[in-house]
Order: sequence, then C-alpha cells, then structure tokens
Amino acid sequence: MKIDSYRHDLFTYAKLLLGIDSPTGYTAKVTDAIGQVAHSLDYRFEKTAKGCGMIYVPGRDNSKKVAVSAHVDTLGAMVRSITSNGMLKFTPVGGPILPTLDGEYCKVLTREGVTYTGTILSLSPAAHVFSDASTRTRDDANMAVRIDEEVSKKEDVEKLGIYPGDYIFIDPKTEITSSGFLKSRFIDDKGSAACLLTTLKILKHQNLRPQYNTVFFFSVYEETGHGAAYLPPDCSELLAVDMGCIGDDLSCTEYDVSICAKDSHGPYDYEMVSRLVSLAQERDLQYAVDIYPRYGSDVGAAWSAGNDVKGALIGPGVHASHGMERTHYKGLENTIQLLLAYLGC
Repeated sequence: MKIDSYRHDLFTYAKLLLGIDSPTGYTAKVTDAIGQVAHSLDYRFEKTAKGCGMIYVPGRDNSKKVAVSAHVDTLGAMVRSITSNGMLKFTPVGGPILPTLDGEYCKVLTREGVTYTGTILSLSPAAHVFSDASTRTRDDANMAVRIDEEVSKKEDVEKLGIYPGDYIFIDPKTEITSSGFLKSRFIDDKGSAACLLTTLKILKHQNLRPQYNTVFFFSVYEETGHGAAYLPPDCSELLAVDMGCIGDDLSCTEYDVSICAKDSHGPYDYEMVSRLVSLAQERDLQYAVDIYPRYGSDVGAAWSAGNDVKGALIGPGVHASHGMERTHYKGLENTIQLLLAYLGC
C-alpha cells in the first residue's frame, strides 16, 4: 500500500504530540489531544481511570480482539528541593541521560498553574570560575535548574509558588529536516504514537477495516514501568509500537522498522514475532530483527500485570534514545506499513 501521501499527516501528528509537555504522571493534555484526533476521524475514544487513551476500531471478524499500543508519557523531571541561593534541585522522571540535559531550556509548572522558564545547568557552570567546569559529574546531585526570575534565596523561590513536587518540562527542540529526519527529544514514543494516529487516518480515508476488532491503546506511565498494565477485556494479542534501538551489536537503522525478539524481560511471543517477520518480507519492507538487553515495553507491563495475551514489539529505529533522538521518515513509514499488514489491511 502506498502511504507517501500521508507523510504530511504523519509529521503533523508528530509535531502535535511532541509540542505537548507530558512527562510521566502529567499526561492529561496529550491524551485529550489524541481524543480530539479520534473524534475528528469519527472513532470512539475512552480514557481509563489512570489516563490511558483507547480508540476502538471495529473489525471485519468479531471473533477476536487485539490491541496495538504506543505510549505518550515522556521523560522529564520534578523539583526535589530548593537551594539556599534559589536554584532548584531535581529528581528525574523516567531515565533521561542526565549529561545531555546540561544547558537545556526547561519550564517549571507550579500547582497553581503558573509556568516559569529556566535552564538546567551543572553546579560548576562557568569555565572562568570553576576548575571542574568540564569534568564535574553531570547527575542530579551535581545539576540544578536556574529559573529566569529575580531570586537569590530559597524564600524568593517559594514566594513564586514553586515547591517540591512541581514538574519540570524539558524543551524537546523538535525539527523536521528537508532530508526527512525527525529530530527531537521524546520520539520515544511519540514518533510511534504518530504512526498509530496516521494508521487510523489511513483506515478512515481509505474505508478500510482491520481483520479483527482493534483497540488503539495510548498508554501512560510506560516510562516508569506500568503503562499497559491494564488492557481492555478479551484482548488476545498486544502489539506494542515503540522505538527500535540503534548501536553496537544491533542491525536496526533509522530507516528500518524494528522487530524485537527479546528484551530485558525475556523473549516475545515466538509465533507472533515470526508472523511479523513474514509480513515484513511479503510486503518488501525494510526491517531488522534485534535483541534489546536494556529495554522494556508495554508488553512486559501487560504480562507482569497478569494479562493473558500474546505480545510482540515493533517500532521505527531511533538513534540516541533518551537523549537527543532522531529517526527518519522511512523508518516511520515502514512501521506504519507493518502495522497495516498486522491489521490485515
């Protein structure tokens, strides 16, 4: 199936999702945006109590229900304490590579809904002052947020309404290049979520129905391990769509759809993985089968919670995961094509 005409839609959805701050635990706005897309395409949308979004697509065969998922929560940070000179110490939300945050712009949201801008910095931020400016460890014990307000002590910060537990949003710095690259923080996993939304638009515009009743499941809390712990009743399969990894001992590139055979939780369902490989071959897709030893997905969360489902994982190859990430249109396109093949379209 040719889907290049949906390239604009794909990148529009990606920019929409990446433009909404949604670190784990603060995801209502991004799932609301997904609901708006669902309603614009005349699909039924529901939210779980935890905040996951579900879009229901009727199939041609009612004998089976399957789920496809992507997560829309991201990495971020939270205020841990305020220093005596008015800096904000932070605790990471999820697992960002902390050295990549040195010098990044951010926003701080108070409980009253007021937003302040700032910059994440090393506590030895000046080469003209600190002998260890280049060598000091970049971790949460040695970094802090400098807020863009006239503060010089802890009490000044508290008068602004900033306290421990306030969220810190990291600027994703999203760009789409003329050569087809999407580069941004949090392509993991908003790139995959954009693939799901684009697939929904293709189904609607081309009047296609999946083989089986399908739930498009947009999870939250994936970055902290329990995103798809709940699945709708009677689902027999879960296909997680999450980023593919690039690096040593791996064959995936930014142009491939990754098919993961095993991650840190163990192997995925053998029959389901084999089926995906066969579909990728039949449709002449650019794909890679890899093993990710430091990786977990919504399938692992679903299994750990006791869901009796087959599970597999695919996704676009993403370079520099949990840092300044990048993928290419070809990887996203191959992911959509394999997703359509899995749905029987």
